[in-house]
Amino acid sequence: MGLKRKEIYIMKNSLLIKKLVGLATLTALVVALQFLSNYVKFGEVEITLALIPIVVGAILYGPLAGGFLGLVMGAIVITAPGTQGLFMPVNPAATIILCLLKTGIAGLVAGLVFNLFSFIARKNENKKTKITLFGVGVVLATLLVPVINTGLFMVGAVLFFNSLPYFADFAVTWATVVTVNFAIEFTVSAVASPALVVLIKVLARNYNLGFAHNFDEFLEEEENSVLEEEIIASI
Repeated sequence: MGLKRKEIYIMKNSLLIKKLVGLATLTALVVALQFLSNYVKFGEVEITLALIPIVVGAILYGPLAGGFLGLVMGAIVITAPGTQGLFMPVNPAATIILCLLKTGIAGLVAGLVFNLFSFIARKNENKKTKITLFGVGVVLATLLVPVINTGLFMVGAVLFFNSLPYFADFAVTWATVVTVNFAIEFTVSAVASPALVVLIKVLARNYNLGFAHNFDEFLEEEENSVLEEEIIASI
């Protein structure tokens, strides 16, 4: 017997509420961690932890969520003393665009990459292969975020801020600081990625977050694929 539409409606709203609450929680984490990074430094080196919730959001809730969280982080970066003191006076428009785009695109791409591996995994009938593809998708998405974030910053700096006095006079020092920051971000992401694999599996399986595996299986058992497509497309 198929599911009643009222039950489907209630379940749909429940999943939507969980998604909004989860996204709001991750947004708060991004804001808190990036504000901390703005003002807590080790010399000239920043410890950026805000990339982790961006990856989690991109994987659980999709590329648009990852892009949104990236934009939030970028907005906080704009308020950083270094950004305000060094980049904004030279080219305000380029500073704002670069800060928003580098993390926004990083979050978006992370979600797209994971979705690709998730799609391939769903088409594969071998359970071990599914798990492997899932893990590879999480790890690759996690590692791509700092690469894209730093890469776009470097490109933007060369294109829009090469007239800065420090760019020519202290290029080596500047490049060293950026390289160290990237190394820290990449290392943190690499260390965190195995834990993220486990965390995301638990959240998706036990709390109907992201993939909502339990919900998918429930609908399949009820042989109500039409309603399934309607619900998943609307959340």
